[in-house]
Amino acid sequence: MSDRFFVVTGGPGAGKTSLIAELARRGFHTIPESGRAIIREEMQSGGDALPWADRGAYAERMLERDLHAYSAAQRLSGPIIFDRGIPDVLGYLKLCGLPVPPHIATAAKAARYNRRVFLAPFWDEIFTQDTERKQTRAEATCAVMRETYTALGYKITELPRADIATRADFVCKQLAN
Repeated sequence: MSDRFFVVTGGPGAGKTSLIAELARRGFHTIPESGRAIIREEMQSGGDALPWADRGAYAERMLERDLHAYSAAQRLSGPIIFDRGIPDVLGYLKLCGLPVPPHIATAAKAARYNRRVFLAPFWDEIFTQDTERKQTRAEATCAVMRETYTALGYKITELPRADIATRADFVCKQLAN
């Protein structure tokens, strides 16, 4: 477990990536979400490891990339903020109604983050769809991520529904405690 590794999770379109960008601007080491990069790569290459094509393959690609990022982050100093963590892959499979392969459940239990996980709640006012985000609002829920992280022993800290600077101030204050 790494007490220096903090996860920001939640549904798509909840402001996670904007918050991560602000925290990076403030000098924190940050790890980007793997899912959007995988979607871009698959769309460019004509692949089907996509959430609207082969969800199982998409989950496997996320796990592979997230495990690599987790390992690489060990070399960084200070607090490191992850835009989603390995348990998000587990939550994604549950959200899709797909079986969770044992190796994914094992990875989610073994690669531990700080016990405090920041959850960006679904926020209708800021939710937008684009070419990489095709979920419906019904799918855009943080409930499964909350349940997944809680079941793995993490303590959920919900982010305020506020502007990016206020959210970043909130995270910084929590990290200082």
